[in-house]
Amino acid sequence: FGNWIFASGGDAQAARYVGVPVNRVKILMFTFTAFCATVFATCQVMEFGSAGADRGLLKEFEAIIAVVIGGALLTGGYGSVLGAALGALIFGVVQQGLFFAGVESSLFRVFLGVILLLAVILNTYIRRIITGER
Repeated sequence: FGNWIFASGGDAQAARYVGVPVNRVKILMFTFTAFCATVFATCQVMEFGSAGADRGLLKEFEAIIAVVIGGALLTGGYGSVLGAALGALIFGVVQQGLFFAGVESSLFRVFLGVILLLAVILNTYIRRIITGER
């Protein structure tokens, strides 16, 4: 099923040609995402007594940074779950390290941008080496 998900997101038409039910896979993934969001919101209500809509603000930026650090290409077509998990672990350790080092919170967003920029440059360099481009 994981290969179906990867194929549906990469090239839907090619996935259809090899027999992957692309529409059903996409609907299942959207449904699963909604289910996970519901579970998370329920956990927030149970813990804090209310669900704050702004608690996940700008987390997508952090998720992109973690995945790029883990080796996924921003152009698509390359990446792994293990790499994304490793990138999230590295990102979390760095985030906690900055917090305990007493770095000002407004500088944290600048640091995130620098990390993303360095990861993209390294990512592009590695992609060119792998594909043999110049």
